[in-house]
This record gives sequence, C-alpha cells and structure tokens, in this order.
Amino acid sequence: MKLLASQPDRRWLAWWESKPANLALDVALVAGLAWFALTVHAGLTDRVIFFAALPTLLVRRRFPWLAILATPLLCFDPAAVLPVIVACYTAARQWGPRWRTLASFVLAAGSLTFAAWDPKPHDGILYQLLVPPAWLAAGMLVGLWMHQRRMLLDALQGRAAQAERNSALLADQAVSAERRRIAREMHDVVAHRVSTIALQAGALTMTASDEHTVETAEVIRSTSSLALAELREVLDVLRKDQPEPPETVHGVQADGSVYSDVAALVRDSAAAGGDIRLDAAPDLPEVPGSIRRAAYRVVQESLTNAGKHAPRARVDIRLATDPGELRITITNGPGHEGTVVPGSGYGLLGMRERVTLAQGTLRTGPTEDGGFRVDAALPLSSSRPKELM
Repeated sequence: MKLLASQPDRRWLAWWESKPANLALDVALVAGLAWFALTVHAGLTDRVIFFAALPTLLVRRRFPWLAILATPLLCFDPAAVLPVIVACYTAARQWGPRWRTLASFVLAAGSLTFAAWDPKPHDGILYQLLVPPAWLAAGMLVGLWMHQRRMLLDALQGRAAQAERNSALLADQAVSAERRRIAREMHDVVAHRVSTIALQAGALTMTASDEHTVETAEVIRSTSSLALAELREVLDVLRKDQPEPPETVHGVQADGSVYSDVAALVRDSAAAGGDIRLDAAPDLPEVPGSIRRAAYRVVQESLTNAGKHAPRARVDIRLATDPGELRITITNGPGHEGTVVPGSGYGLLGMRERVTLAQGTLRTGPTEDGGFRVDAALPLSSSRPKELM
C-alpha cells in the first residue's frame, strides 16, 4: 500500500513568504555580513552595535521597518553599504511607491552619508554627497520594479480566475439552455406520441370484442401511462436543472426488495405476451436503494432489448448471491421474427453506466445458439473496500 506523503507544515515560514529559499538567502546574507565584519578592522563598540542590528535583516520581509530603523546602527561597520541597500530594496519591494518608501530612502541615505563622511575627502565633497544615495537609489529602483511586477502578476492571476469563473458560468448557462430545449422537444414529440398510444389503447379496451384483445390493449394502455409519467418526471428534472432523486424510479418500491421489484417487472412483461422465467429465491438479502435500482434497470433494459431484437424468444432471469455480490443473469434465445421497434443504440451503454456507478461489473455478449446473455454482478453493500495499492 502506498501512503500519501503529508504536506510539510510551512506556517513557520510565513515571514519568508512560505519559501525555504528566501529563508536560506537571508541566513546566508546575515552570515556573510557577519563574517566580513569580523575580518575587517573595526572597533569593539562598532562591532557590537553592528551585530546588534544585523538580525533585523533576517525578518526584513515581515518587518521591513525594523531594518530601516536599524540602518543608522548598521552604518557603524565598513560593511554598511550592502545591508543598507538590502534594507532599502526590501522597503521598496514591500511598500511600493509610497511616502514610507521615500522616508526610508531619506533616513538610509542620511545615515550612510554621515557614516562615510570624511572631512578631508580625496574625491571631493560632491562625490561623498552623491555616491551613497546613488547606491541606495539603485537598490530602491530594483525593489520598486519587483513590487510592480508582483502587482501585475496578482492582477493577471485575478483576471485569469475571473475568466475561468465566467467561462464556467457561461458553460452552465449553455447546459441549462440545452436541457430546456431537450425538454421542449421531448414534450412536443415524445410525450404527444405516448399520450396518443395510451388514448388509442384505452379506446381499444372499451371497443374490443374478445377478451385477449382487451387484455393486450389494457397492458399497452397501462404501460404507456407509466412511460408518460416517467417522461413527465424526466422533463421536470430537465427544466428544474436538478439531479433525479433516486426515489423517482418507477417499479422500485420504497419498502420492497430486489425480488419483489424484479417479480413485478416480470409479471408486467409476461402479461404483455412475453415468455419469461424467473429463477430466484424470495429471501434474497436486503441491499441499498442504489443497488436495487441498478438491478431493476438491468433487468428492465434486458427485457426491452429481448423484446426488440428477439421477439417471442424465451427469456430466463436468474438472481443469486455470491460472497458479497448479487449476480443477475438474463439469457434470451434467438428471435423467431424480426423486430419492428427501432433501437437507439444506447441501451447497453446506459446499463453499463448504471452498473459502474453501483461499483459493479457487467458482461454482455451473444450465446452459442444465437441468443444474448447479460451477466451483472452488484455489491451487496453500497461501498466495497478498495484494493490496497
């Protein structure tokens, strides 16, 4: 079994933007400045003051004002130029073009110029007044560029996220519009046809002279009425854009069992003239509603396919239990006449999808005598243990 590696807790890196590289860079900067301060000639007092202010560079990303306030203390060492430039860069990167950034530049430039002041300069007084601020200005300009770059990236990411949300919204609207269009087409075409079949079958029931015709017409009428009711529920789901509630599956009773559901389906199909045999024990174990619905749909679709592709052929249905599974086997022989009902080609696909959603397996294929066999295995519980990887 493969265990997923837990993500490291980087909350303690929040001061360094949750990036270990930033922490390593700041530690290396402080260590390098400390080593340089120890190697150059300086007084003990100056070194103590410099080392007292040096840790502010470690937390400069979280508290840039500490590094700015420490710039006068950092100037007590000959290595003052680099830490002061870093402090100005950090302030510009964190704050951007604001008055705090300008105030930081003035304080740092004044401190560095005062520390480097020589009453008798070799390069002239103007050089002393311009060079230290120029160094700091270069670092501050780089910080301002980094600040603007970060703001631009944030804006681009926000626009990308907004565009993705708009795309998803447009897709949802398109799906909703398509669902409503399908509902209108089904209502205008299919519902009208099924209603006509039900009305004509009802009229035939009232006017037929022999009992067999009356029974057949009644089966057609009741089946058409049931199909119309299911179609109306599907149309309601399409219009409301809501998932179909499991309890709306006709034929699956709320307090029934797999055996009672399949037995009722077999009785209705046999009443319509089908030659169907059911081999199942009435005391089949109880299964969750999702498994019952999947089993019912497998048997229903198999009977429908047998009626379309093998009319008047015998259909054998067997329900049995294996360890942890409910096995459903439907076998029909070859048809004695051609079908008159066009097929959509989606019956087996829909059956396989239902079985897969129930975490079961499905095998279908022709038999040696020219018939067809459907073998489904469904778990007795709604969730089966997953294999260890």
